[in-house]
Amino acid sequence: MSKPLLDSSPPIVRNLGPVNWMGLATLYKKEVKRFMRVGPQTLLAPIISNLLYMTVFVLAFAALRPDPSEFMAFLAPGLVMLGILNNAAANSSSSIMTGKMMGSITDVLTPPLSPIELALGWIGGAATRGVLVALATGAALSFFTPLLPSHIWAVLYFGLSAAFMMSMVGVLSGVWAEKFDQLAVVNQFIILPLSFLSGTFYKIDVLPPLFQTLIKGNPLFYLIDGFRYGFTGEADANLMVGVVFIAILNIALFLTVWLVLRAGWRIKS
Repeated sequence: MSKPLLDSSPPIVRNLGPVNWMGLATLYKKEVKRFMRVGPQTLLAPIISNLLYMTVFVLAFAALRPDPSEFMAFLAPGLVMLGILNNAAANSSSSIMTGKMMGSITDVLTPPLSPIELALGWIGGAATRGVLVALATGAALSFFTPLLPSHIWAVLYFGLSAAFMMSMVGVLSGVWAEKFDQLAVVNQFIILPLSFLSGTFYKIDVLPPLFQTLIKGNPLFYLIDGFRYGFTGEADANLMVGVVFIAILNIALFLTVWLVLRAGWRIKS
């Protein structure tokens, strides 16, 4: 007797549990493989840019600083943090924007993934890119100056907080933008100015009091200041203020990401 061509047994309902771990892991792997596939662009290019920053600034101030090693020790952690900030934001925003433009965003929205799982997948992939760029940049800059953490908790807390914060900013940017030109506006007029006006290349005590007060309202200042403290043991602001401020801001950002993804704004309509 021949077997039936079609299986007449009823479909089996898979119990995913409270968290779809398989779907979350798949989305995370997709995000990581996406930027690893173009490693020279996503990992190597930021390292070269930071090495050029180090070279240019050291040469520019060589005549003013008899001992450039002190300035290099100050500058290197800021450049590592700069790599985290720019690349974490770029990864999640470009991933979502590309999916929307190519119509492949439905491949992510169709599986049984909750808004929190979508957020964690996108944020986790982008944060991983930021951390990898930081590790590679730190290894490259160590040829200029030793990068040895003196307060490992500060390095981990502010480094990971920066990766997650900018990943969430990237998710919101990617959801909001309807074309790549709008993403460029966010990068050029928000992320880039906040990054450069945050004490990356200078100590804020060289600024007038008014500008020092304004910079202390910039969350990226606390990330860079705390991260630099982890290496040099010196900070321009109260560390506990930075710890609490960054924690509150990250919680607020995650709630915003969750609400936006749950509503499906500009990705399901």
